[in-house]
Amino acid sequence: MEYKLGSTIANYPLAIDAESGSRIFSIYKNDSAKVPVSSDFLIPHRKDYYFFAFILDVKEYSRHWIDMKPYDLEARKLYFTEPSQVQLKEESCALHVYNINFTKEFLSLDSQNAIKDLPIIQNPYRGHILHLTVENFKFLLNLLDKIYTEYQHKSEWQHHMLRSYVSIFLIYCSRLYTQQFEKEKEQPESLLLVDFLELVDKEYRAQHEVSQYAAQLHISAGYLGDTIKQQSGKSAIAHIQERIILEAKRLIYFTEESMKEVAFSLGFEDASYFNRFFKRHTDFTPLAYKKHIRKMYQ
Repeated sequence: MEYKLGSTIANYPLAIDAESGSRIFSIYKNDSAKVPVSSDFLIPHRKDYYFFAFILDVKEYSRHWIDMKPYDLEARKLYFTEPSQVQLKEESCALHVYNINFTKEFLSLDSQNAIKDLPIIQNPYRGHILHLTVENFKFLLNLLDKIYTEYQHKSEWQHHMLRSYVSIFLIYCSRLYTQQFEKEKEQPESLLLVDFLELVDKEYRAQHEVSQYAAQLHISAGYLGDTIKQQSGKSAIAHIQERIILEAKRLIYFTEESMKEVAFSLGFEDASYFNRFFKRHTDFTPLAYKKHIRKMYQ
């Protein structure tokens, strides 16, 4: 597989819908078994919106890569990604699929601000596939048919209907998510894990120490460390460092930035220290990793 490199990773906003003019929500249906035409196949990119693909049928083998991990596209599965993740589509096959996309702004329209805290949005287990039973599949297909029909026909209170339908979609998917990933009922401690991971995702470039996150969460570093270890099985510093390493791998693999530029973008003033940090966590120097990973996947 030969992918197309750029100096930076492309970041795609949600395309403005030609009919509705919406910049924050869209739903697309392909049921013609035609291969979709796209200019971004084999181009590493990020989406700055949430993306769900409900696969009804697959005519040929195809894969979608998320953060360097391949996922085979299969019927009766729901695939989902969140903003900032690096994705890559291989040459597409004919799919019967519903794609539903929305931005963080769309979620913020919820007056109670509860939708953004749902497990399928927070994704604490970093999953990307929901395996659907026949009953699950039928329920979601019926719901997506309703969303698509409402979206296609402008009428009074359309935005309210769409938000209501999408809320049901996300709540139902969150139920499936917690069942599949065996997530326990949220207690204050597990809410702290969600808040911590969300903060790490925002601040990992500038903040590398547990104490910095504890200060922002208004708790002691000791309590934060103990709680995160208990809830996730990993230390707080491990979560921070894994997030840094993940972004480093993305930049090394998908861009032509120098190792010094990668180090600086991740908050390391000393490139040699970054090299040692990266090798300690991966057993590769950044340059060795670049050669290894590109040889493996090309």
